Amino acid sequence: MHDLKQIRENPDAFDAAMAKRGDDPIAAEILSLDEQNRALMTEVQAAQARRNEASKAIGQAKAQGDEDKAQALMAEVSELKTKLPELEDRQKALAAEIDVRLSGLPNIPADDVPIGEDEDDNVELKQVGQPPSFDFAVKDHADLGPPLGLDFETGAKISGARFTLVRGAVAKLHRALGQFGLDILTREHGYEEVFPPMLVNDETMYGADKLPKFADDLFRTTDGRWLIPTAEVSLANIVRGDIVSEAELPMRFVALTSCFRSEAGAAGKDTRGYIRQHQFEKVEMVSITTPESSEAEHERMTDCAEDVLTRLELPFRRMNLSTGDLGFGAARTYDIEVWLPGQDTYREISSCSTCRDFQARRMNARYRPEGETKGTRFVHTLNGSGLVVGRTLVAILENYQQADGSVIVPDVLRPYMNGMDRLEPAR
Repeated sequence: MHDLKQIRENPDAFDAAMAKRGDDPIAAEILSLDEQNRALMTEVQAAQARRNEASKAIGQAKAQGDEDKAQALMAEVSELKTKLPELEDRQKALAAEIDVRLSGLPNIPADDVPIGEDEDDNVELKQVGQPPSFDFAVKDHADLGPPLGLDFETGAKISGARFTLVRGAVAKLHRALGQFGLDILTREHGYEEVFPPMLVNDETMYGADKLPKFADDLFRTTDGRWLIPTAEVSLANIVRGDIVSEAELPMRFVALTSCFRSEAGAAGKDTRGYIRQHQFEKVEMVSITTPESSEAEHERMTDCAEDVLTRLELPFRRMNLSTGDLGFGAARTYDIEVWLPGQDTYREISSCSTCRDFQARRMNARYRPEGETKGTRFVHTLNGSGLVVGRTLVAILENYQQADGSVIVPDVLRPYMNGMDRLEPAR
């Protein structure tokens, strides 16, 4: 959500920011609605004041024996009582329309976000590690995985397309990855582990900027709740409607949950294999902090996500997403892309974003600065994938594959797998 006051003060700057996103100028339209709304609010307040004033005057007129004046005042009050609900309804409808317009607009990009149309305009910031070399024909995980326990056929039989049954040693590796990610982020990077609800209400989805824009990408239950597409939704809303003290910040949360996405906006993409599923597990980080600290927090969060991949000895690179590839609620996003030998390219494995106060305004999440007793400010929220289990599993299968179809288990995961050092294909 955007600050209407800032749009009033600098509409040209707002339109320029939206233009970076590829959106048409909108400030004049919003300000026109805002002017109408404020005029109606003034009219409502004046009518309320006059109603109260006339109501008091009725008694005074009667006390003075001026029945004609009392009757005239009574008629005026009656007319105002009829008129006020209509005025109030019009004002509320205008305010709601302004909210709808604002809630459909993306966040303002940070100044250092590259201007571009799509992912081709993203900017590489660094590379870590070297892609492995092989003396045999490498396989894509979709071919390598089935003999190891990635059962695409049974998953589709049970649930349909984009569902996979994971079994045997690969299921153990899947579990190990989630636990490993949680352990690194809680023990070594100071995140508080949370096990949040995975069914949430409309207010929670709206606060995390997923509604109304992304309703088609979500799964909804018959009782009106939503399955979370990421634990960010639940974790960010921990502070919804709250005023926290500055001393409590930063708050850093991490959760390992199942995530659910209909992938309506990704029809036809990655239909083969385990890259894009309707159900997957992810270790998600969320930070709640002050405006002054959020830029450093973004770097810190991204470093934490990269630390997980470094320990797994997977080659990756950090990308600064362009305005054309930037998520709706993000002011800046760093994508971490892992090398996949089977595809001979880097693919996204993690995203770390700062939303600044965009989500906080939707959630009305604030903090009270130290030394102040009355004033409050909106917090800044950040979110990042600490470890997307399925995609990391894919990266391990492809980067650690052997000529005989087996896969070496990374050293740091072996304690989580009872010492198992290799996944062997079924013979």
